[in-house]
Amino acid sequence: MTMDHVASPSRCCLSLFLVFVAITLLVRSWCSSKNLIQAKSNLHKPLLIKQPQAVLDHSSKPQHPLDPLTIQEINQVRAIISSFPPFLYSFPSINSLSLDEPEKALVLNWTIGDPLPPRKAFVIAYLENQSHILSVDLASNKVTSREVKTNSGYPILSKEDMTIATEVPFSNPDFNRAVIDRGVALSDTVCVALAPGWYGGEEEGRRIAKVQCFSSEGTSNFYMRPIEGLTVTVDVDKKQVVRISNTGRGIPIPKATNTDYKYDSIHNPTSEKGLKNMRPINPISMVQPKGRSFSVEDGHVVKWANWEFHLRPDHRAGMVISRAKVLDIESGAMRSVMYKGMASELFVPYMDPSEGWYFKTYMDAGEYGMGLSAFSLVPLNDCPRNAYYMDGVFAAVDGTPFLRSNMICVFERYAGEIGWRHYDVNNKVRESRPKVTLVARMAASVGNYDYIIDWEFQMDGLIRINVGLTGMLMVKGTPHKNTNQVRPHENTSGTLVSENVIGVVHDHFVTFYLDMDVDGPVNSFVKVNLVKEETSPGESPRKSYLRTKRHVARSEREAQIKLKLYDPSEFHVVSPDKKSRVGNPSGYKVVPGATAASLLDVNDPPQVRSAFTNNQIWVTPYNRSEEWAGGILVYQGKGDDTLAVWSERDRAIEKRDIVVWYTLGFHHIPCQEDFPIMPTVSASFELKPVNFFERNPILRVPPYQESDMPTCTSQYK
Repeated sequence: MTMDHVASPSRCCLSLFLVFVAITLLVRSWCSSKNLIQAKSNLHKPLLIKQPQAVLDHSSKPQHPLDPLTIQEINQVRAIISSFPPFLYSFPSINSLSLDEPEKALVLNWTIGDPLPPRKAFVIAYLENQSHILSVDLASNKVTSREVKTNSGYPILSKEDMTIATEVPFSNPDFNRAVIDRGVALSDTVCVALAPGWYGGEEEGRRIAKVQCFSSEGTSNFYMRPIEGLTVTVDVDKKQVVRISNTGRGIPIPKATNTDYKYDSIHNPTSEKGLKNMRPINPISMVQPKGRSFSVEDGHVVKWANWEFHLRPDHRAGMVISRAKVLDIESGAMRSVMYKGMASELFVPYMDPSEGWYFKTYMDAGEYGMGLSAFSLVPLNDCPRNAYYMDGVFAAVDGTPFLRSNMICVFERYAGEIGWRHYDVNNKVRESRPKVTLVARMAASVGNYDYIIDWEFQMDGLIRINVGLTGMLMVKGTPHKNTNQVRPHENTSGTLVSENVIGVVHDHFVTFYLDMDVDGPVNSFVKVNLVKEETSPGESPRKSYLRTKRHVARSEREAQIKLKLYDPSEFHVVSPDKKSRVGNPSGYKVVPGATAASLLDVNDPPQVRSAFTNNQIWVTPYNRSEEWAGGILVYQGKGDDTLAVWSERDRAIEKRDIVVWYTLGFHHIPCQEDFPIMPTVSASFELKPVNFFERNPILRVPPYQESDMPTCTSQYK
């Protein structure tokens, strides 16, 4: 050992001093921030600056039957497909590659420590105008099933397909001339590939995209500068322009003024042109002195408070919640609530019938992929400081794996809400409990729009599913700069949100797949109506009252629900053979929140494709092939393989393994505040226990005390 490695007394003192300084600075950085100091009485408590997160090895072996495919498994699937006879000489485009889930019975019977059921992959490959639906067995290294479809829609459009579609027009002189004639330089032209819906005609039998373009000159928000009326229909496979529609020659390109939304571009510390910045808001963070209360085991099993569930990213749905179970504090048993829940499809129709807009009736999950559109979340902004992040592993068009880092976040939330409380004046009892919840979140940026989907779990057994909408409007160029220029009977399709910019009226419908297993797979769907009854003469000073009337749906049609304000009902999923102490069937109820119904004609082509939005609630018998409300192949699909089609079979659902489908809806009439980027608007629905627990399940949750928290006080009065 050299002298450089021997600690002298002076060096020891210096080291102790540096440690003391470091600890002091650490405390100040955590609870100071210029105007905060920590109370001395809490200095002994552990301080959480940033909780490290274990890095998941995506090449490691799966630990759970529902774990997503690993990098190694995706590479194995690619190798198997490469040697599959139909693809020996030409490798197909891999448009979807995901876990082919084991049979439900195998998963339900599996316990930790058991061998995993056979691992399989579900693949949708596209080659020479044919869609190949494959099941690939990883144990035998074989394709075990193949279904070829040629006339039932196409798979999700790949990134490469969209690149081809947006590049093809620039090789067409008529298109280039149309852009230049509008005063837009080709170098400033940004184009997007849009799903065309399905309307037959020249678009039948060929995979096409509608391409529309914008000017990016002077702004990062090119969506606010459309080249209105210019639409190019492109044959994606032949890489050819099918048709050019140029109907907006007289419509100016909206100016770039005030369209940018990037902080670096718009932040100005001093007021400018009479504008004033709002008072700054100091950063806010939830403090967890003892660290997170939840754990993520083996990469995908989340355990928190009385909840346990499996969480995985999915290229199409975004994220999938599986095997959700809640603790019964009376028995100590983990009880099943839901086998699988996810966003199955999103339908977004725009309300403008003109040439450049009629086809804008998107199915964002089946045409673009919610997971494929989900990019890395922004720490401290998309998710709070205490969040745990989960990556997605997906397959590119050539079958090779790629990583979408930080795609999902999981965090605990306390926003000052109350779990329960009561003050008893007579007994001078004052009790209250905070409502702390666990959230699993993903955000998908499908072109101009951003969708934020939260699954929120509460200790009282409730699950809240929330959808937030933000991002940019899809706008239409107009010659008008002021509403006083609009003629009395002119159809503007929306609101003038800025000079030469119309925010077009549109809808959003998000249909959720909810495979409820309340105390097991055998469930029934019960509609509980509130019925007005008249009192008999002389019976009571009251003239009317309400009572409940229960109806157990025996078949699918009896469970097709359109929500009605003046027909109040509850919708229960019950386990008919599991009764409470006083005889009520164990259940969960679907609690609708603010929602909207589709007002389109049921025979309108977009509504035929999205007929799953005709009702807010559907119930079907479990069928592992019926998971996507819009069908397996949605792009240019005709609507012949949808939830509405399946449900018309009117199959039995009483005392069966059933799936509940719930559609959350938004009517969006744009306003000026949505320009140039929209504040988030949200809506939700809930899955709430009803006679599931013997009593309030959070009675034993202790209240918070001041001594539980590090106390930060302001040094300024």
